[in-house]
Parts: sequence; C-alpha cells; structure tokens
Amino acid sequence: MIICEVAIVYKVSEFSKMTGLSKETLRYYAEIKLLEPVYIDPGNKYRYYDNGSYLVARLLVYLRKFNFTIQEMLTVVNDESFDNLEGLIREKRQNLVEEMNRLQSIIEEMDEFFELGIGDEDHD
Repeated sequence: MIICEVAIVYKVSEFSKMTGLSKETLRYYAEIKLLEPVYIDPGNKYRYYDNGSYLVARLLVYLRKFNFTIQEMLTVVNDESFDNLEGLIREKRQNLVEEMNRLQSIIEEMDEFFELGIGDEDHD
C-alpha cells in the first residue's frame, strides 16, 4: 500500500487479493477500459488502484456472477450514475428464470421419455 497525495492506492497484487480478480483479469479489464488503474508509474509501469476502483471491481465481480457480458459490464460502468443498473439486473434475473423454466421443461420431457419405456429392450 502506498499513500499518494492523501489517497491510498494499492499495487495490482494487493488489489487482486482484495477483489478476487486475478492479475490477468485486471490487466484485461484495463486494456478494454472496463477498470483502469488510477495511476501507472512512468518508471516501472506498475499499476495502482484506489478505493473507488475497489467499489467498481466488486460491482464487476457481481456482474460476472450475474452472467453479464463484457459489453454489458462496459455499459454499466460507463453509466456513472448507475441509473439503469437495477433494471439491467432485473432483466438478467428474468432471463435466468426463463432459462431455468426451459431447462425444467426439458428435464420433464426426458422423464416422460423414460416412463414410456423407450430404449428398454429385452435382450434375450
């Protein structure tokens, strides 16, 4: 941890442990401008993150768990007001419920298939 002009910043390794995002993921997120470091040391190219970055990183962890695509995560992060976030999460939830119902229907059809005895042949 380094104190930089009254702000606390964290090296990538520290930040990775704090957020649960791998160093590779952090590097990729920086490349696509999803979560950029607040400071890059011009001498050694070390990247540093701050507490604001931490909040965004934790949000990204949740969005990944919620099955958001990279493009959807970029949309959320670029909307700094986060006005649309709740609606997007509700939409994702509804999509998951529909997918769950679709899969449940397939499972029920499989069970019906087995109940018909199809595939149960007597081998003499």
